[in-house]
Amino acid sequence: MHAIQGFLSVVARFMIVAIFLASAVMNKIPQFTDVAKKMGDVGIQQPQIMLGGAIAFLILGSVSLLFGYFARFGALLLLVFLAAATYYFHAFWKLPPGSAQMGEQINFMKNVALMGVMVFIMANGSGPWSLDGRMRHVADPEPLAEV
Repeated sequence: MHAIQGFLSVVARFMIVAIFLASAVMNKIPQFTDVAKKMGDVGIQQPQIMLGGAIAFLILGSVSLLFGYFARFGALLLLVFLAAATYYFHAFWKLPPGSAQMGEQINFMKNVALMGVMVFIMANGSGPWSLDGRMRHVADPEPLAEV
């Protein structure tokens, strides 16, 4: 059971971080100027600096989760990113009723679900096949069975 749990935790971490790494590497970095302009358009102050911070949060949080190294902190970085991005870019309550509002509400709820994943990782860690799990095992090995 331990091997299955370990393997599934690795697969899950890959699946989780894929969207965040892709967002940073395939969108925000190559389209930095355009993304910063969109951020300014929605009212974010100093969008270039904030975008640099967002990219750092995305990459550091993703790498942390991927390897399970300080994964709870990495999940916190991604949670902060998600909360800000969700509020500023999926404000469905500001739109008139219709398909655009429904689309933003769906994106809002998807991000809320991802925030739930981050809270779950913060509460439970990154699983047995992670650097955090390995360090915990080395620091606190299984006690010997009593005779």
